[in-house]
Amino acid sequence: MDDEGILQFEGEYLNGQKNGKGKKYNNGILDFEGEYLDGIKHGKGKEYYSNGILKFEGEYFDGLKHGIGKEYDYKGNLEFEAKYLYGKINYFTYKI
Repeated sequence: MDDEGILQFEGEYLNGQKNGKGKKYNNGILDFEGEYLDGIKHGKGKEYYSNGILKFEGEYFDGLKHGIGKEYDYKGNLEFEAKYLYGKINYFTYKI
C-alpha cells in the first residue's frame, strides 16, 4: 500500500524483492499480473487497460516482452499475436 492506503502490489517476495507470482496495481486498479524475478517482470504475465480489459498476454524476460505474446485492443478484441525479442516484435504469428 502507498501512503494513502491504496494497494500497489500483492504477491510473493524474497529478500525484499518481488519474486514469484504477483499483481501490480496503478491507483488501486489492476495493471499487471504475472511472474517476477528479482523485482522485475520475468516469465508469464498479463497487462490490463485501466478499464480492466486484457491488453497483453505473454512472456517476459528481464522486464521486457520476450517470446510469444498476444495484443488486444481497448475492447478486448485480439489485434495480433507475435514473437517478441527483448521488447521488440520479431515477427507476427497472427495479424488482422
